[in-house]
Amino acid sequence: MATELLSPLFPQRQRGLAVVVAAPLLALLLAVVIFSRSPVAAPVSMTSPELVDLTLLAGAREKGAVCLDGSPPGYHLRRGFGSGAHSWLVFLEGGGWCNTTQSCSERKMTSFGSSKYMSAVNFNGILSNDHIENPDFYNWNIAVIRYCDGGSFAGDAEGEDLDGTKLFFRGLRIWEAVVDELMGKEMDAAKQALLTGCSAGSLAALLHCDNFRGRFPHEVSVKCLSDAGFFIDEKDLSGERHMRSIFNGVVQLQNVSKVLPKDCLAKKDPTECLFPAELIKSISTPTFIVNSEYDAWQIANVVAPPGDTWSNCRANIRNCSSKQIDVLHGFRREFIRELKVAEGERDWGLFIDSCYTHCQTQSSDSWHSPTSPRLGNQTVAEAVGDWYFGRRRLVKQIDCKYPCNPTCSSQ
Repeated sequence: MATELLSPLFPQRQRGLAVVVAAPLLALLLAVVIFSRSPVAAPVSMTSPELVDLTLLAGAREKGAVCLDGSPPGYHLRRGFGSGAHSWLVFLEGGGWCNTTQSCSERKMTSFGSSKYMSAVNFNGILSNDHIENPDFYNWNIAVIRYCDGGSFAGDAEGEDLDGTKLFFRGLRIWEAVVDELMGKEMDAAKQALLTGCSAGSLAALLHCDNFRGRFPHEVSVKCLSDAGFFIDEKDLSGERHMRSIFNGVVQLQNVSKVLPKDCLAKKDPTECLFPAELIKSISTPTFIVNSEYDAWQIANVVAPPGDTWSNCRANIRNCSSKQIDVLHGFRREFIRELKVAEGERDWGLFIDSCYTHCQTQSSDSWHSPTSPRLGNQTVAEAVGDWYFGRRRLVKQIDCKYPCNPTCSSQ
C-alpha cells in the first residue's frame, strides 16, 4: 500500500497539552489545499506519481537511532540521472509533534512513531521525476527521511510509556545516522545539495541547515528550503500561547537543546530558541522560506480558540466573518514582522503568499501546475529554482492581504 506525501498529519488542538495525529483535520486541510486555475498556465503533466520503496536504516539499534517504539527509522531514495546524477535533495517529512507521554504513546502506533506502519510513498511536487511538474529538480537524487520521533528530528532522550515500556526520543540520532548512510551512498560526492521539509520537517530543516552545509566541501552549492515551518509565538483569542506550550512540552520531554543555537540559549529559554524567528538569526547557509501569511494549520490550531463560533472559519477562510478576518490580518502582521530578519539576508529567498494552506512544495497542484498560486507571475517552483540557481538576483515576494490574490483557491 502506497502513502501519499501530500501533507503531514497535523496535531489537533485539545485541552491539556497532548498533541496527537488527527485524521479528520488532515482531511479538512487537504480539502482547502486545492488551488484554483491561475490566469497564466504552466504545462500540464500527464504522468503518474512515482512509487518509491522504503529503506530501513542499517544498524539502527546499535546506533541508538530508532523511532518512538524502538523500530529502525526509514527513508525513500530515488537515484538521480543525467545532469542531476551528482545533485541531491533531502526532504524531511512533517507531521506535528508529541509533547506528552500520552501523545507519544498514541503516536508510536502510527507511521509517525514506528516504521512498522510505513510503506512505499508516491513522489510528487518537488520530489517528482517529471520535468514538466518539477523542472529544476526532476533528475536529482532525492531522499525522503520519514518522521517517527515526534520532535522535529531534534531530541535525544528516553522516557517510559504508560505501559512501562520505553519511549525513544532519538530524532537527532536519526538525522545523523540517516544522513551518514546517504553520504555513504554517494551523497558525499554531490556537486550541489538542497535540504528541505514540510511543517515539523521544515522546522527540522532549519534546525539542521548549517549542519547539513558543514558535511560538504566549501565549493559545493548547499542551500536550505523551509516549507510551512515558520511557526510563530502568537497568542490566541483567549490570551494563551498554544504554540509555545507545544514547543515547551517537546523541549522538556525530548531534550532538544543540543540542536538549538548557543547564542540564543545564552540569553533565552530553550522553548523560545526553538521558534524560527530565533533560529534564522543564527543560520549562515542561504535559505528560502515558503509559507502562507494565513497558514491554515496555525490559524486552526494556534490562533482560533476551540468552539463552534470559529469552526466554519477554520474549515474555510471564505466562511470567516469580517471580525474574524480582522483577527487573521493581525496574525499576518505578526508573521511578517517576525520575517524581517530573513528579508534582510542577501542570499535568502521568500515566497509568502496569502493562500489559506499549509505545505506547498510536495503537492503537484501547488508546486508547479496551471492551478498553482503565483507571486510576481511565478509559481513556487519557478521562484525556488530562480533563487537556487541564481537566475534572478532577488527572489523575495510577500503577498498582499487576503483576498487580494486571484490565484489562491481560497479567495
